[in-house]
Amino acid sequence: MIEKLHEAGVRSEWAYAGGFASIALSFAAWGVSRLKPSDARDQSDRWGIFVGHWAPTFFALGVALKLEENND
Repeated sequence: MIEKLHEAGVRSEWAYAGGFASIALSFAAWGVSRLKPSDARDQSDRWGIFVGHWAPTFFALGVALKLEENND
């Protein structure tokens, strides 16, 4: 799968950027949840945690793509 992504032109830098963007989005979702009434905070907090879990996936894809780029 990583080879196919590489052949399609996906770069490791894009995956790393996605990881950092998901961290920023997670903090933004958490920050917005602090502004909501207390009954809506739980769901917003869960959304922030969910988005935060994307970061390791993007970083792992970045490493795998970097290894594929180095094999060329």
